[in-house]
This record gives sequence, structure tokens and C-alpha cells, in this order.
Amino acid sequence: MHKYVKVQLPDLRVIDVMVDFSIKTFGAVSNLCKRLGINHAEELSFQKPLTSDDLAYNYREDPRRRPVKVKRLDTNEFVVSHSNGSANPRKPANPGTPNQSFGYSPYNTLNGTLHNASFDAADSFNQDSFAHSDASIKDVKGGLIHPRTLNEKARMNKSWLDSSLSLMEQGFKEWDSLSLKFKFYSFYDLNPKTDAIRINQIYEQAKWQILNEEIDCSEDEALMFAALQFQVRESRFWPVANDVTDFGGEDEIDAALTELQISLEGSNMNGALRGMSKVPVLEDELRFMKQKKFVLKSFKPYNFVCKDTILYIHKGSTDGEPEYSIQLKGCEVTPDVSVSQKKYCIKLEVPSEDGMQEMWIRCNNEEQYARWMAACRLGSKGKSLADPTYDPEVKSILSFLSMQKPSPAPAITSNDMEIDPEEYLPLKFLKKGRNRLSQRILEAHANVKDMNNIQAKMNYIQAWQRLPLYGISLFIVRFDDAKKDELLGVGFNKLVKLDSQTAHHLKTWRLSSMKSWDINWEVKKMRIHFEKEQENLIFSIASADCKVFHEFLGGYIFLSMRSKDANQTLNEELFHKLTGGWV
Repeated sequence: MHKYVKVQLPDLRVIDVMVDFSIKTFGAVSNLCKRLGINHAEELSFQKPLTSDDLAYNYREDPRRRPVKVKRLDTNEFVVSHSNGSANPRKPANPGTPNQSFGYSPYNTLNGTLHNASFDAADSFNQDSFAHSDASIKDVKGGLIHPRTLNEKARMNKSWLDSSLSLMEQGFKEWDSLSLKFKFYSFYDLNPKTDAIRINQIYEQAKWQILNEEIDCSEDEALMFAALQFQVRESRFWPVANDVTDFGGEDEIDAALTELQISLEGSNMNGALRGMSKVPVLEDELRFMKQKKFVLKSFKPYNFVCKDTILYIHKGSTDGEPEYSIQLKGCEVTPDVSVSQKKYCIKLEVPSEDGMQEMWIRCNNEEQYARWMAACRLGSKGKSLADPTYDPEVKSILSFLSMQKPSPAPAITSNDMEIDPEEYLPLKFLKKGRNRLSQRILEAHANVKDMNNIQAKMNYIQAWQRLPLYGISLFIVRFDDAKKDELLGVGFNKLVKLDSQTAHHLKTWRLSSMKSWDINWEVKKMRIHFEKEQENLIFSIASADCKVFHEFLGGYIFLSMRSKDANQTLNEELFHKLTGGWV
């Protein structure tokens, strides 16, 4: 049963398109993405359009919510087997989560000044048009929903559709409005040669998240994003031949040879690494501070040694017993950098019995920072300095920092090009003089002026992925042993409890240590079992239907099972087993 709906794409353009109302939403999204030319449709989903009122209420408290009684698929408890990657269904749980239907749009009018299209056949439009976007902040400013707190950001996740139910079952009618967005921040194999449309739509979603302050960044980072955005616009009409080259300039044969060489010989370690018989070691004198309440912050010099995934911190000679010994695996690693102020700090949040304990490392320069930041990031994932990704990570960090350095001589002057900072910077940075901001964007642009269109977008995406709260979808929850609501985030490899005021990590659970999870649909509570029995979680979700959280959790498990085989077929049945239920 095909009907027309208005769909807003990640780049905020709105199209009128015919979709099948009778199949599961997952299938409807897959069919639409195929027609749009967006690969890996499993990373996207439909959302109901949001208004500012949605940010004011939790899901259960919303006075406008009118449940639509529909028959729900049975939902089970699933056991994740990390040995073979299978999911085994258990006894079905009791179904019955109500759904809702909203008939409003995020714009005063969906037509507005955006570029609209209407199509109902695969050959009735040009897919290439979705590889470039033109929406201006002035076009969409009146319709953007601006979250001001972490709780409001959490409430933005209330509107995801149920992937296991059809649009008809969820109360949608012809010409209703939907948003198509990337739901899961686990992007498989972004290939500049074959993924121009997907890369553009990811870039656009990232851009609007930053401009709308859905994700925070520093002033230096904001100027870098503005410079890359400006370069994307400037390079749009460059010859197409420049855009189809591989990002990074390495062709497939060279990349394969490099990978083979690394696997046979190991990567060439940085000069700062002191080679041992088996495991390389990183040594340096750095400044260290352990966060304590009611004590002034003070960095003191220590001798650091990183071996395997352990950080040893010595007051004197490294031959003696260390003052501190930190197991990096399981730590949260966050940058605290200001290139303009020459501040290069690493914040470690180390798991302890009392939660996450903050520790700070201050480096002397960007080269030293890149080496230690790469070591900490790999260590947090359980990887040592011998891992072949260490050198590429160091180079990536240095490249990221180099884009934040202001150039004394802009490639384009403000006299040659009029720049409206509102188009390129988040609102909180627009309080300074606009002329000065325009000049600073052009100074930052000098670092990226030679990038072609696809390279600028890829650099933007990679910089976005390095932001502290990237890929964390937030939910307001109430734990069984708690007296107040708390903030829980789900990412592609972890669950994290956050302070709702400061966004500090309070506790982290790795999905790799999760044994199983299930939902009691009667009382709307979720239970997650971990390898350590004392870490089992039981909680209810206040900001969204518990099915939404269930889909995020199962969806990331599903995406982690994708293989590197380019010819793999999408296992839709497994997706529904992990996210929706068992029939």
C-alpha cells in the first residue's frame, strides 16, 4: 500500500515521495535509501518531526501524547554470544508498548525556501543531486529545534519510529511528515569513490548538529569546522575528476600493499618509542594532576611510561616503583586542547569503586600530545603501542591540530568574499564582532584551501567524530536504586552514565562485556546483564519509549556483526531479532 509522505533528508531538504505503508519501517527506509542512492540503509531510520514543546516534556509526561492501540510483535530476551556473534531468542516477553502519532512539522511550512522534489519512480530524479546540498541557515532557522540542556538533547530521541512496525500500524496517513536521519553512529566503509551521496548526507547531519549546538565544540574547533564548511562550498564546482580520488591520496593497490606490509613487519614506531624485545614503550616527562574536591588544580611534573595498556607515573626515576599505575583499558579519554593558547591536555576518567575518577595529563607541545593521546586512545580500547593503527592515529591527531592553526595570510580576504558568520558558526560564538569572526574563518580556511569537495567533507566528518560526546544518544532514566532521574547514553561500543549538568562521565559499561538484555513491557523496565554480576542494570526510561532504547542497543550489536566482505547481504531477520521481537 503505497502513499505519499513528506520526508526531510539529513541535509534538511524536503521531498515528496511515495513509500509502502504496509511493510515494516526498516524495509520502508531501506527502499527509500536505495532510490536516493544512500548505501547502508541500516544506519538510518525515520523520526517524527519535533517541535520545541517536545523538549519540555519527558515521553510519559507529554500531555499531547495519545496512544494508538496497535498489536505489537512479541519481544524477547536475547543473549549475545561474543564467541560466534549469534543471538539466541528466549521465552517471549509480554508485548504492549503504546505508540503515538504526531501530525506537525519542524517548519512553519515544509515547502519554505528549501529545494523540494517529488518522485515515485527510481528514474524520475537525479540521484547526483543528493551528493550536494544548498540549504542556508536563513532557510531553516525558524524551524530548527535548539536544545539548551543535556536533558533536552535526550528528549530529542523520543521521536524515533518503531522499526518493527509499519507506518500504517504507527498511525501515519498520506502526506504526513517524516525525518530521515542517521540513527546509528557506526558508519561502515565510507568510500569516496562510491559513497558521495552518503558522505554528503552524513556531512550535512554533522554540520547541522554543530551549528544547532546539538553537540558541543571549542572555539578553535568551531573555526576549523567553519573553514571546512566554507571549503566545501568553494570546491563544489571544481572538476569532478578531483573528487573521485581516494581520501588521503592512496589508491586501492597502495593501500593493500601497505596493509600487507604492516601485517608482515609491523608498523614503524615513532622515534619517541623505546623498542623492547617484544612490546614497545613510550616514555616522556609530562605534567600530571589528580582531580580532588576542594583542592586547587595544580599540575606537577612526573615521568610517564606507557607499556602494553598500562600507564606508569613516577615521581623520580622510572626504575623505581610508580606513584600511580593506571589501566587504560576501560578509561574514557577526552581531549582538552586549545591550539591558539598552546594548551594540550588529556583528561582520563578512570573506573573505580566510587565511579569515574578524573586525572589530567598536560603535554608540552602538539607532537608530544599526539603521541600520548594516540597511546591513551588505543589503550582505552585494549590495544598496545604495537598495534599497527598507532602511527596512523598519531598522524590523524597532528592533522586535526594543524587545521586549527590560524594562518597569518588568508587565501581569500574579506574584501574578496563576503562571509556571514551565522552561516558557519554556532550561536554561542556569534557574540563577538562579526567582521573579526569573518577574518578568523578565512585565516582558518588557509589550512584547508587545497582540499577538494569530498576531502573537505571527509575531514569535517572525522573532526566531528573526535568531539567528546560524538555518537552518544542520550536518555533520561531512573535506576532501580535511585531516587531521581539520571542521564544514560548509548554509543556504538558502550553505555555511559553522565552528569546531567556537566556531561562528566560517572560510569561506563562496554557492550563487549554485556551478556544479555531484556524488557518487561508491563512495567516498562529494562534489564541489562554484564559479565560482572554486580554491574547488572535495571532501569526505566522517562524521556522515550523503552522500545527506542532497545533498538539502539540491539542495533549497535547488529552493526558490530557486519563483516568486511563487500558482497555481504543485509540480514534483516537478525536485525529484527535483536531490536524488535521474535515472531
